[in-house]
Amino acid sequence: MSLAYRGGAIRSFFAIMAMVLGLLTHAAPATAQVTAFKQAIAESASNDRDLAAFYKANDYKPLWIGSGGRFSNRRNALFRAIKSADDHGLPGSRYKGDELKALVKTAKSPRDRGRLEVEFSRRFLDLATSMQTGTLVPKRVISEIKRDVPLRDRSSYLVNFAKSSPAGFFRALPPKSPEYTRLMKAKMTLERQLGKGGWGPTVPAKSLKPGASGPAVVALRNRLIAMGYLRRSASQTYDADLQKAVQRFQGDNGLSADGVAGAGTMAELNKGVDDRLRAVIVAMERERWMNLPQGRGKRHILVNLTDFTARIIDNNRETFRTRSVIGATDRDRRSPEFSDVMEFMVINPTWNVPRSITVKEYLPMLKRNPNAAGHLRIVDARGRTVSRSAVNFNSYTAKTFPFNLKQPPSDGNALGLVKFMFPNKYNIYLHDTPSKSLFNREVRAFSHGCIRLADPFDFAYALLAKQTNDPKGVFHAHLKTGQESVVPLEEPVPVHLIYRTAFTTAKGGVEYRRDIYGRDATIWKALAREGVALRAVGG
Repeated sequence: MSLAYRGGAIRSFFAIMAMVLGLLTHAAPATAQVTAFKQAIAESASNDRDLAAFYKANDYKPLWIGSGGRFSNRRNALFRAIKSADDHGLPGSRYKGDELKALVKTAKSPRDRGRLEVEFSRRFLDLATSMQTGTLVPKRVISEIKRDVPLRDRSSYLVNFAKSSPAGFFRALPPKSPEYTRLMKAKMTLERQLGKGGWGPTVPAKSLKPGASGPAVVALRNRLIAMGYLRRSASQTYDADLQKAVQRFQGDNGLSADGVAGAGTMAELNKGVDDRLRAVIVAMERERWMNLPQGRGKRHILVNLTDFTARIIDNNRETFRTRSVIGATDRDRRSPEFSDVMEFMVINPTWNVPRSITVKEYLPMLKRNPNAAGHLRIVDARGRTVSRSAVNFNSYTAKTFPFNLKQPPSDGNALGLVKFMFPNKYNIYLHDTPSKSLFNREVRAFSHGCIRLADPFDFAYALLAKQTNDPKGVFHAHLKTGQESVVPLEEPVPVHLIYRTAFTTAKGGVEYRRDIYGRDATIWKALAREGVALRAVGG
């Protein structure tokens, strides 16, 4: 081997070694940066089980912080979603989108960027869950709301977002129900009206009747014009056009549509845009609580407590409606809110008097007069009827009273002639009643919590029509026996007891009802504490 060749080989060897050492020298800092970044992610996510599990499963790779279009697309989609949060009646200020934007520019070190990565995920999860299933946990706000909110697994939001179109993911979060879409539109309309100063001066009168005239009638006319119930008019009298406008307003507000602006109508007329806007925002939150993955059911029963109605809905279309009586406003008699599944009806039912009614209402009566409430049987623990003369009612307290009370089937039975069962631990069901006059009242809150129906037979026919060609015949065949009988529903029907003081119609109008239990006022206060605020647009 020549000296020249050997010298060239030695020079080549040292050149290669220099290159390798150079690469190692540059690689060491890069590896250290990656390690610091991932370590910061692990530390920041450690106090959140779902975040920690997600990042660990993905080897602490970033979802938000990195160079390239996919990271910027995700961040921008989140910023847009935060900006739209107020449109949904969510606390937009809570997610602090501007702060996140600023941190993206200032976070330079690997540790700062790792911490920012986790902060993005925290705010993303907060917004995503609120947008899909609500800001509040209803049971924590009002104990009478027994509804189980359909919360999704938090980790699934991160996993699905990583695999999805960022903008498409956020579009899919809010409820897809027509009701939610219409409520959101109504919210924006009310915000614009608020920006214009509302509906003008309130009506300075306790009541007004057709034929009246004067400044108060002019104020009534102008307010109905501003609300869209009356065309522009110069009339200063309570004429036929004004009466019809009052009737339309009454119909949209659950009032007796007699065309007389009495005290109840005047109270609703003088409510401001801000009151109605609060009701709509609360309704949107309530709609998110019912954003069920499986939907409410192609056929379902919807009982709106504030509207005193029970309806059957088939494929998003109302196919049956009847008036209802709900629980009284006393704290221990209010109807709860929850969803369950109706499985059967009982024709000619026996009324098994609930324990609470037995000891609170009937036991004091029986102590005063053992023959009181003669329509009820006294029954022992083995189901045997006990003679009243054999019982010293005064020797028992509410805790020690050992008997049950039952009312046999009859026209006068407290449950009427049929009850509709969706077995639940709250002992709530729908049923007939002998007290038909109550259905003529404007406010129908009189029961102990169960829902009484004005047209229970027609309700039964509508349910049975899905399983027989002669629903009326089947029903009356059982009824005429006078004996208690159970009729199963071949296809059980979901039942939803809801409470909406604002709801929409299929044509896009908005109707309002009184907050009879005060629940929506409590929910609004809770939303306001979270940062939800009214806004006026274009004012």
